[in-house]
Amino acid sequence: VQLQASGGGLVQAGGSLRLSCVASGFTFEDYAIGWFRQAPGKEREGVSCISVPDGSSTYYSHSVRGRFAISRDNAKNTVYLQMNSLKPEDTAVYYCAADRRLQRLRVGVELDYWGQGTLVTVSS
Repeated sequence: VQLQASGGGLVQAGGSLRLSCVASGFTFEDYAIGWFRQAPGKEREGVSCISVPDGSSTYYSHSVRGRFAISRDNAKNTVYLQMNSLKPEDTAVYYCAADRRLQRLRVGVELDYWGQGTLVTVSS
């Protein structure tokens, strides 16, 4: 089982990035997917998550709502996080995770699978 996050980088405030999370080793369309982030010295927080099988339900943290958009492509076993209007406070390592239950992703505990992180740095 693998969740491969990519797409991070350095961007100026106001810019955009698109993160990708590619899954393998499990039946992707059976799993809800979430994005989390952890900034230096801070606890991990949930950013967004998307339901199975078609992503008809999505959730966003208050801090990113209206700026970020999550989507999934089951044919490519991939979930995307489009991040617009980035702010310096969005700087963090971003992780994707998978779980059969969307509710677990909303609270971020006891998740089935975690990927490695991708670093997003937003300069002011």
